[in-house]
Amino acid sequence: MVTDNPAFEARCLVRGAASATLATQAAGQPFASLVTPAAAGDLSVLLLLSSLSEHTRQLRAEPRCALLFQGQAAEANPQTAPRVTLTGLAAPVPEAEVPGLKARFLAKHPYAALYADFGDFALWRITPAAAQLVGGFARALRLRGADLLPDPTAVAALAAAERDILDHMNAGHAAALAAIAAALPGGGPGGWRMVALDPDGADLGFGERVLRLNFSAPAADPAAVRAELIRASQEARPGSA
Repeated sequence: MVTDNPAFEARCLVRGAASATLATQAAGQPFASLVTPAAAGDLSVLLLLSSLSEHTRQLRAEPRCALLFQGQAAEANPQTAPRVTLTGLAAPVPEAEVPGLKARFLAKHPYAALYADFGDFALWRITPAAAQLVGGFARALRLRGADLLPDPTAVAALAAAERDILDHMNAGHAAALAAIAAALPGGGPGGWRMVALDPDGADLGFGERVLRLNFSAPAADPAAVRAELIRASQEARPGSA
């Protein structure tokens, strides 16, 4: 995905990633581990971490960290893969915010419901400070936090409308969702449902599989989301109204 909006491009990579590499450190010694992230509407990165993990202990001592998100390489050379390195500060999610943000995490990683309520697991949030986007070989640029993050007004507008939009699509547009899912990488037949929404796109889920639908541009309000979903449906079903 190459666009004329690098911040949007970077956010789509972050939101679409099923896994990422988390970089932490202890006493100056770097440490890297595999994690399964989910992005909230404001692009804060949610991680379900065990207190038994080395990286969790390191984040408690030093919250500064980085995440590497990687897309698919266009060629045999892995360096052609688009990727984003996001830096930020990690902290446990306050108890009052856990229910809503845990639901967001489980929408992205439904299999995690098996252990999400174990006593040693807790939801963490990484607040982005900056990022570097590498859009392929020899295409790199840095993004300050203010340039990377989505419009707060759009985030709030879609958060308020998300449940209504999801209910509307799942109750009345199952065929359109199935067609969209079939056209996405990794998609196929099934009872696909829209499980999450943000200004940059939507997540479609079926069982433990989750697909990412990127919008063609950031959506500022429900009307823009509707236009994007109509576009995606028409592209998936040429000739449909």
